[in-house]
Amino acid sequence: MADWLSHILLAVVGLSGGFAVGSAFVALLIVLDLIPRLVQLTKAHRRSVLFETAIIFGSIYWGCADMFDWEFALPAGLLLLPAVFQGVFVGMFAAALTEVLNVIPILAKRLRLNRYLFSLLISMVLGKVVGSLIEWLWFER
Repeated sequence: MADWLSHILLAVVGLSGGFAVGSAFVALLIVLDLIPRLVQLTKAHRRSVLFETAIIFGSIYWGCADMFDWEFALPAGLLLLPAVFQGVFVGMFAAALTEVLNVIPILAKRLRLNRYLFSLLISMVLGKVVGSLIEWLWFER
């Protein structure tokens, strides 16, 4: 009886945590208007429902893939296209978040780096690319 009760308690705690994280994610998207800004940047106003649907299904799919340890044994060449799409999505999402919060202009103004804004942006992009490559090529073995 105690084993059955502990499984139910774990399920309730897990679902509660999932709802809390999911609610925070949705609140982030809604409060910061990230999806409308992303639609505006890509000039895809008539396709805004696709952005929202893709985020919902992507969240559900990758949540299940993580929880159930799904693995796909596909050739590396075949994984290149989804990897590029994921990188573009994460990059656009991060850019939209940065733009909504005006992080870069505030940072440049506070540090008196307005003249070096282009160099600052390039260094941030190159740092992200180099860091990702080091993690994927070095630590994922």
